[in-house]
Amino acid sequence: MKKPTLKAPKLKAPKFKAPDLSGVAGGSRTGQSLLAGVAVLGLVFGVAELRSPATTAADTGGGRTTAQVERTALVCPPPMQGVTGSTSLTLFSPEGGTGSTGTGLIANASAANVIAAQNPGQPAADPAASAAPSGAAPSGQPSGAPAAAGQSAAPVVDALISLAKPGVPVTGPANNSDTAPGTFAAATGNLAPGFTATQVTTSENGGTSLSGADCVPSGTSFWFAGASTGPNRVDYVTLVNADTLPAVVDLKMYGEKGLIDNELATGIAVAPGQSQTLLLSSLTKGPVDDLALHVVTRSGRIGAGVHAIDTGKGTDWLEPSADPAPSVTVPGIPGDVTTAHLVVATDSADDADLKVQLSGKNGWFTPAGKESIHVKAGMTAVLDFQFTAETREGASAIRLTPTSPDHPTPVVAGLRVDRENKGKTEAAWLSGGSPVGARASVADNRAGQTELLLTAVDADAKVRVTSSAGANGGTPGSKDVDVPVGTTVTVEGIDPAGANGPYALTVQTVSGGPVLAARQLSAVTKDVPTFTTQQFRDDHATVEVPRVAADPGVVLGTR
Repeated sequence: MKKPTLKAPKLKAPKFKAPDLSGVAGGSRTGQSLLAGVAVLGLVFGVAELRSPATTAADTGGGRTTAQVERTALVCPPPMQGVTGSTSLTLFSPEGGTGSTGTGLIANASAANVIAAQNPGQPAADPAASAAPSGAAPSGQPSGAPAAAGQSAAPVVDALISLAKPGVPVTGPANNSDTAPGTFAAATGNLAPGFTATQVTTSENGGTSLSGADCVPSGTSFWFAGASTGPNRVDYVTLVNADTLPAVVDLKMYGEKGLIDNELATGIAVAPGQSQTLLLSSLTKGPVDDLALHVVTRSGRIGAGVHAIDTGKGTDWLEPSADPAPSVTVPGIPGDVTTAHLVVATDSADDADLKVQLSGKNGWFTPAGKESIHVKAGMTAVLDFQFTAETREGASAIRLTPTSPDHPTPVVAGLRVDRENKGKTEAAWLSGGSPVGARASVADNRAGQTELLLTAVDADAKVRVTSSAGANGGTPGSKDVDVPVGTTVTVEGIDPAGANGPYALTVQTVSGGPVLAARQLSAVTKDVPTFTTQQFRDDHATVEVPRVAADPGVVLGTR
């Protein structure tokens, strides 16, 4: 018998054929396509495991876990509205973010900068633009890295200020002119969690004044209570589009007689990377005091602000109010306030009847003669307060709650507070607040000029207050503070030792609460008690993400 001859076979690349799933229960055409794709990926890249995220201590339910945010973006209003002066911008990110690298910057809101920040891979129009301009963020910034040889350069953000590391703020001037645009701030990596930006303007408009604003995320809805087109007021609405898509905005204004109709206030187009400033009095068809303004987009997102000039009482930004809710708390009333003017509004079809309380030394109390306020459907209502040495109990907050739990009508609220010194008055505008949550920061605080006010709403609370080093030096510090329910505590000794330049304050909820917090920045200039107040708002440094499990049923499906 002849022995067979053995030859090595020639190896050829196999031709892939999609598996036949016709006999698999539930094997739909979609399932066949998905499994075929998985098989192709397995041949090309090897076999990959599907793994769920590591379970955290808080993830006892097995449904979700938390992850650090990877990018934070904020929008700041145009700095100079009807005034002359100078504006500073301060950036800060608290320590604690995971990872060893990150980038942070603030830049003028222009079409080129917005495209560079959100689309770093898009080629620049001019190859020479790959060289970062003076003041731009370092390599690895959100605007992208320099292009490799033979490739088009990636666009670069022309940054006003760059943040290098967490735990230490940086500060610098804004473009101070009547035509200066709004700005946007962005951070990535270990600078993204808790990233914040604060804008402060010192101006002279019939007297020295301070205007302050925390930069906010772009959104589709903003409420402002306490705007006005009265004879002593000049208010501006600012709209900044820091996205790459156009926005269309409506301004809904509510007064004591209801919704104010004006075609000029609807369908306002804001192109990507553009800012619009509108004089509010041009939109109300005559003077109207005590307005509530709802800035809402039909499409796109914007950052919105309202800047008020009050003759004889200075200027400031109105803080955006918390979204409409049946109960509202306005924190941050200074301990030396002389008068306060409350504006409450609802866009509901129902009236709102609200109980009025102030925080005091021993908890919430009802002020005599100011026990309640009635707000008609779709309108505004006001309430005035007078504070004297005999009636004042120090720093305070106002809480509004439904008089009947069975009738919880959502409302928004704003409060103008006045301080006097030698016959001269300065005003600031406060708003309905949100709890600090896990953590919140305000970037621009100054030694000898800053007060921190904490209010516990429903239960006793403990918070941790951390002061960073100054932008140019200083020693950070931290302390725990107890806040009894219904009281407002003014925290002493918050300036960091040897502070040089503006520093940041961070408030963390340790237990109890919820807690609302505000910082007051003040200075007496030319006998004018200038001040501005900004709230601490939860920085949302982490997000919940669903856990992932390897489940073939997701691919095959069952019917």
